[in-house]
Amino acid sequence: MPPKKNNREPGNLLDGASVERVFQTLAKTMAGREPGAKGPKEQPDLFRSCVSCMLSAQSRDENTAKASRQLFELADTPEGILDLDDASIVQAIRPAGLYNMKCKNLKAFCRTVIGEHAGDIPTDRKGLMSLPGIGRKCADIVLSFALGEAVIAVDTHVHRVVNRLGLAQGKTEAQSAISLDQRAPQWAKADGHFWLIQLGKRICTSRAPKCNQCPVSGDCRWYDQISK
Repeated sequence: MPPKKNNREPGNLLDGASVERVFQTLAKTMAGREPGAKGPKEQPDLFRSCVSCMLSAQSRDENTAKASRQLFELADTPEGILDLDDASIVQAIRPAGLYNMKCKNLKAFCRTVIGEHAGDIPTDRKGLMSLPGIGRKCADIVLSFALGEAVIAVDTHVHRVVNRLGLAQGKTEAQSAISLDQRAPQWAKADGHFWLIQLGKRICTSRAPKCNQCPVSGDCRWYDQISK
């Protein structure tokens, strides 16, 4: 077990040197982005990436995939989706849950893409987040997976891990994403999402985290607290 270090900043965040060390360790112990990785939404264009990400809210990956497939069999453009009646959309996306709200957001999203962006999806975070139904997490997933930008998308696993470790601080995923973007080294942002999500799924789980197997426990503020 790595020795614990006096590496805390005000607010119980890791200091800059410790943040760098954590990412260096994760780079050596966790797999990064695989060549050609399409991400969890696996869609071929920006529009479908955004739609699938919207459908993924509070939905399992397999349910999101089924809902996306069924919707895109009916229509795969903003104009095509707006031509569908609500009942058809709801039936198609039902596996993803929250289908009435998602149908409403989806139509508002399509109207905005056509009315304010001439049918094109914005390619920057601010533009993406200006679209109905697209929050920080969804925008960053699109930036990372569809546009290949060096961005750490923060989902529930990454949110938990970075707050436990002290890499970032935030009560919500969006707050953690802003904090992490400011504190993570630039070189780590391309693969950081992959390292952190693997750590969260395999070791730093929500219940019964496997701290004795964690490669960065020596720099973890949460482990430091529970082991006193």
